[in-house]
Amino acid sequence: MKLELKDRVYKLTRDRAPLSCIIPSRSSRNAALLYFDEEQGINRPIRYAINQRSCFEDEQDGNAVVTPVIFEDGMLRVERTNPVLQQFLHYHPLNGKRFIEVDYGKDAAEEVEQLTAEVDALIEAKSLSIEQLENLGRVVFNKDVSKMTSSELRRDVLIFAKQNPSTFLNILSDPKLKLQSTVQLFFDNKLIAFRNKRREVYFNLEGNKKRLTTIPFGVDAIEYLADWFKSDDGVDVLVFLEKQL
Repeated sequence: MKLELKDRVYKLTRDRAPLSCIIPSRSSRNAALLYFDEEQGINRPIRYAINQRSCFEDEQDGNAVVTPVIFEDGMLRVERTNPVLQQFLHYHPLNGKRFIEVDYGKDAAEEVEQLTAEVDALIEAKSLSIEQLENLGRVVFNKDVSKMTSSELRRDVLIFAKQNPSTFLNILSDPKLKLQSTVQLFFDNKLIAFRNKRREVYFNLEGNKKRLTTIPFGVDAIEYLADWFKSDDGVDVLVFLEKQL
């Protein structure tokens, strides 16, 4: 594979890069630098020698001058005039693990996508009505929104939208959001209650403590109840409880 001739920049993958880091330039007793050649079906040893025209040992002569590869401040810039080092780094077994090539175009596109999602989410969050904010507060934060001011609620929703734009937009577009909020409202008003480690749901009315349903193991309780209240077994119960609010 022939790499495009251009300047390239590489960086260490750790968040806090050391002042300097040396990448192995040749095989050692503890670690072999090998690249599996699909066409030939063999592992080919690689090493970086500044006076050679290839990083593959089987294409080098006997006068190879092995050269250290050093990242400074976590970065390494390789000019287009050093294609052998670029080739060596491309096939190096630590590529993608210890270091990666910086793709500024790709990074910029990903940042634009993330920033666009944040802006879209914040615009939606800013325009929400109090009822919509309360629905989100109950479902996302599992809070009794009656104990929050509208400013506190809007602030928390805006922060959530900014930090989790895709999740926020998905929740907002979920047709079950309002019903899930209503389910949480039933709990907030103590019309229904969990028992048996949140596995069972019971009426919590004066004179009526009957069991409503059992939550399947590993299932989100509020989501399950929202679906259950739409079923034949739960729709009449939903109407009844809504009248108690």
